Amino acid sequence: MKVYQTKDIRNIALIGGAKAGKTTLSECMLLEGGVIKRRGTVDEKNTVSDYREIELERQNSVFSTILYAEYNDKKINIIDTPGFDDFIGEVISSLYAADTAVMVVNAQNGVEVGTEITWRHAAKAEKPVIFAINHLEHENSNFDDTISQLKQHFGGSVTIVQYPVNPGLGFDAVIDLLKMKMLKFPEKDGKPEILDIPDAEKGKAEELQAALIEDLAANDESLMEKYFENGTLSEDEIQQGLKLGLKSRGLFPVLCVNAKQDMGAGRLLEFICNNVPSPDEMPGVKTNNDKVLTCNASDPTSAFVFKTTIESHLGEVSYIKVFAGEITEGMDMMNADTSTKERLSQLFVFAGKNREKVDKLIAGDIGATIKLKNTRTNNTLNSLKNQDDKIEPIEFPEPKFRTAIKAVNQADDEKMGVALNELHRMDLTIHAGYSKELKQIIMQGQGELHLNIAKWHLENIEKIAVEFVTPKIPYRETITRSSQANYLHKKQSGGAGQFGQVYMVIEPFEEGMPEPARFKVKQMISMSSVNPMSIQKGDNQIVVNVRGKDEVALEWGGKLVFYNCIVGGSIDTRFLPAILKGIMERMEEGPLTGSYARDIRVCVYDGKMHAVDSNEISFKIAGKAAFSMAFKEAGPKIMEPIYDLEVLVPEDKMGNVMTDLQGRRAIIMGMEGGTIKARVPLAEMGRYSTALSSLTSGRATYSMKYAEYAPVPPDLQNKLLKTYADKQEDED
Repeated sequence: MKVYQTKDIRNIALIGGAKAGKTTLSECMLLEGGVIKRRGTVDEKNTVSDYREIELERQNSVFSTILYAEYNDKKINIIDTPGFDDFIGEVISSLYAADTAVMVVNAQNGVEVGTEITWRHAAKAEKPVIFAINHLEHENSNFDDTISQLKQHFGGSVTIVQYPVNPGLGFDAVIDLLKMKMLKFPEKDGKPEILDIPDAEKGKAEELQAALIEDLAANDESLMEKYFENGTLSEDEIQQGLKLGLKSRGLFPVLCVNAKQDMGAGRLLEFICNNVPSPDEMPGVKTNNDKVLTCNASDPTSAFVFKTTIESHLGEVSYIKVFAGEITEGMDMMNADTSTKERLSQLFVFAGKNREKVDKLIAGDIGATIKLKNTRTNNTLNSLKNQDDKIEPIEFPEPKFRTAIKAVNQADDEKMGVALNELHRMDLTIHAGYSKELKQIIMQGQGELHLNIAKWHLENIEKIAVEFVTPKIPYRETITRSSQANYLHKKQSGGAGQFGQVYMVIEPFEEGMPEPARFKVKQMISMSSVNPMSIQKGDNQIVVNVRGKDEVALEWGGKLVFYNCIVGGSIDTRFLPAILKGIMERMEEGPLTGSYARDIRVCVYDGKMHAVDSNEISFKIAGKAAFSMAFKEAGPKIMEPIYDLEVLVPEDKMGNVMTDLQGRRAIIMGMEGGTIKARVPLAEMGRYSTALSSLTSGRATYSMKYAEYAPVPPDLQNKLLKTYADKQEDED
C-alpha cells in the first residue's frame, strides 16, 4: 500500500443500533474499495468484520473492527462498531479515533434506542455525523417517517442529500440532490446507472435541493451572501458548504443505501472522499502540556493507542492513530504514561483479521503494531523530542452491572486472575478485582450480556470453567448516638499472662463538629471502677480531657477519630496504638453484619493495666471488645449504597419502567423527554438490565453512578441482622 498524506485520509466510524446493517455496509465498502473481491454475509458467517468465534456464533458484532478502503485516491479508515449498548466502550474508543461518524439507521424501525445512544456519544465527542438510511428494500421500510423521527430527535439540521424513488420491495433507485440525477442500481452489486430525474420526481427533487442549498448557506456567512445574491450556490460552493456544515455539526446529511444488495455504498464512499473533513481539518486533541495536536505531519511524532486486542498467531495488537508527525517501522518511541521506550518492530493496516504490512503512517492515519511491552489502550507514544506529552485519554463509562465470579476448580484461581486482567486490557469497561470487604471477586461491566460474553471468553478461549454467583452488597455500619462500654481482658496460662482493661465512649462523627468534652450516656458504669476525674456525678455524664488525637481517613469512605483522654496514667501511652489497632480491626468487620464501619469518634478515657501481664495484644483485644459492646448500644445503623440511575426509554414503555422502579425502592427524581432519573439502592439492581430489556423489548438502556450511602429501612435492617447472626451461628 502506498503512503497516504494527511489530506488524502478519511477516518469514519460506522455507528448505530443493533441489526441496522453496519457490518453488511462495511462489507460493501470494502468491495467497492478493492480490499475484497466477493462480499460475505452475516448469515453465511464470512464477513471481514465479524470474524471472531463469538461473533460468528452470535451473528452480531461484539468488538469494533478496524478496516480500510482505497477509493478515488483516498484512504478511508473504517471502524465497524457493535450495536448493543453492552459494548458501548467499543463505540466510544472508535469515535475517539474517527473524525466522522456514519450513523446507519434501519428504515423499518426509524430512530431506535441504539440510534439515540450512539448519537449522544458522537455529540459528546463533537464528531460530524452522516446518516445512512438502510433496509430500504423491505416492505415495512418508511423513509419519510424515518426522516421525521431524525428531525424530531436530532434537530432541523438533518438534511436530505438523497431520497429513494421506490422504497419497499423492488427498491433500486435514489434521487441524488447533489448530482441532480437518478441513480438506478443493478439487482446485485455493480455500478449504478446515472439517469435524468423522471418528470414525476422533478418537482420534489428541486424543492428538496433548494432546502439543501439553503441549509448549506446557513452554515457560512459568505455562502449566505452568495445565496442571497444568486438564489443558489455553485457546485464548488455546495461542496464547501457541505464540508463546513459537517465539520461544525451544523449539517447532518442523509444518504440512502441497501447494504444487503450493495446499493449506494460506492456513492457513500464518493461522498466521504469529497465532503468529509480530513484529519488536519478537524479540531486537534489536547495534551497534558496544554498543547493541541492538529495532525500536522511536520510536527514531532505523537501517536495514541485507542484499542488493544489479542489475535491468534500475532499476540497483542495495539491499534494506533497518529496525531502528529509520522511513525515508521523500527522506530523507537517513548511511552509518556509509563516512561518506557518501545520499538515499533512492524507496522500494519488491518481489514479484520487480514493485515498488510506498511513502512510508514502519516499524521491522521490509523494502523497497528504488535508486541509492545508496556503499552496499553489510552497510552501515548512520542518521539524522543516530545516524550512528556500525554494525549487526553478516552473517558469510558462507569460500570452498571456487577456479579461475583469464581473458578469452578479452585486450582484455576490464579489462571483466572491473569485472564481477567487480560480481558481488562482489551476492554477497559470490564473491571474485576478481589473485594477484601465482600470476600468475593467482583466483575463489573456494561450489562449482563457484556459479562456473559466475557464468561464465554474465559470458558472457550482460556479454557477456565467459571461461574457467576450473586454479589454481596457493600453495606456500611455506623451509629446514631453516644454510648459507653468497658472490657477487661484477663488470661492466665502458666507463664506470663495477659491483662488489659479499656473504658471508652463512642459517638457519631460529622465534619466540623467541636472537640469532645462531655457525653451523656444511657447507663453509667460503677463509680468504683473508673478514675473519679472522668465522671460528673448525678446526671449520667462522662467528662473527657483530650490529650491526643488520631484522625484516620478510611479506605472505604468516612473517618475514625481516636482520642486519648487518659487521666492519671491508668493506661500507658505505649498501649494506645494497640487499642486503636483493635478498634480498626472491628471497623473492618463491623459488629452488625461484618461490613465496614465508618464515621465514628472514640474517646478512651480510662482503664487498668498490670505491671507484668499487660502487653499490646491484651489492649488490642480489650479495645476491640469494648468497641463492639459500645457500638451495639449506640443506635447502630446499616447504610446501603445508593446510585443515581438514568433510564433512556421509549415513551410508550415509561409506565412499565416506572412501576418496576418503584418496586425496587427507587425514588423518582424527574422525567424529561424519554429519560427517567431516579435514585435506587444497589441491592435492588440485580439483573436490572435483563428486566429492563424484557419490559421494553430491548428498546431501553440505562446508566448508573454512585451517589451516597443512606440508612436501610428498619425491616431490611432486621432481616440483614438475622441473616448475619444465623451465618455466624452456622460457622460456630
